[in-house]
Order: sequence, then structure tokens, then C-alpha cells
Amino acid sequence: MSNLIKAFINIVNNYQVNISNVTNGNNRVNNMGEGLETYIKDIFTNTINESNEQKRLEKLSKIYSYQGNKNNPPDLMLKDSDAIEVKKLESKNSAIALNSSYPKAKLYADSPMITSACRSCEEWSIKDMLYAVGYVSQSDLKSLWLVYGDCFCADKETYERIKDTILNGITYPNKRIRKS
Repeated sequence: MSNLIKAFINIVNNYQVNISNVTNGNNRVNNMGEGLETYIKDIFTNTINESNEQKRLEKLSKIYSYQGNKNNPPDLMLKDSDAIEVKKLESKNSAIALNSSYPKAKLYADSPMITSACRSCEEWSIKDMLYAVGYVSQSDLKSLWLVYGDCFCADKETYERIKDTILNGITYPNKRIRKS
């Protein structure tokens, strides 16, 4: 099992700022977002300097119950622990891109935004959401924040109420919805 403390220790013991050095595959600098995600995977599994890809993959499968897909949250789920969403910033003043979903304080197994593979990867109902936000400039990791969603996100009811208000306004543009 891994956790945030182990990730911090791995960052300190294996200090690495060049994201392109930790990506896998033939085109190492092709997608820096994937490079940052690979780095995050490796800090939780202590595989930053693992040269044997088979050993690295075995360790990843022991630590993560789910390793995500490009279209649905989360990017990663630690077994019996946190869900992780990786966000890459390309300038120090840019906003975090949340794409089509609102920020999450917690991840719920009944969320319509997650895949069935995520829902069934292990026995779970609620996971803490950990955001790994990295500022990468020209393949160098300039800063990394590891922040739990409940430190900066409202409860899901707040976002769902806003989403429902917007959806109702689009679906029923001529109907005025009154507050109760």
C-alpha cells in the first residue's frame, strides 16, 4: 500500500525535475501531460528510477487498483486509499483545467462520471480525492502541489445544484424556476 507520506519521501529521495526523463515509450517528449501522470504514478510506487519496465508495471499493479483513462475521472486510484486526479499547468498563472466535470472533494462509486471499470476495480463507496497539480515548463517540473479536494472544493451538492440550474435553463428556457 502507498500513501501521500511515501510519495513525499520518494520525491525527496529521487529528486527529478525533467519530466521527459520519466516518460515511457519511443517519443519521450510527445505528451508532457502523460509525462506528469507517469511521474505521479512513479512517486507513489517508488519506481522513478526503475529501468526494468516489467518490474515497474508489476509494482504499479500492486499499488493501484485503477489506472484511469483519458476521458473519465480519476486518473489513478490507490488500493484501499485515495483517488488521484493529475492536472498539468503550462504557466504559473494558468487556471486548473477541469474539463467537463466539477472539482470533487470526494469521489463516489455511484458517480455517473466514472467508468464501470473504476467502479468495480475494488470494493469501495467513497474515496478522498487528491489533486496532483504540476507546473511544467519546457519539460521541467517547476512546482508540484498535492492537495486534497476537500481543502478547496465544495460538497458535491453545491456543484450539482449549479449544474441542475444551468441544465434546467437550457432545457426549459422559457420556464422560470423559482427558489423555494
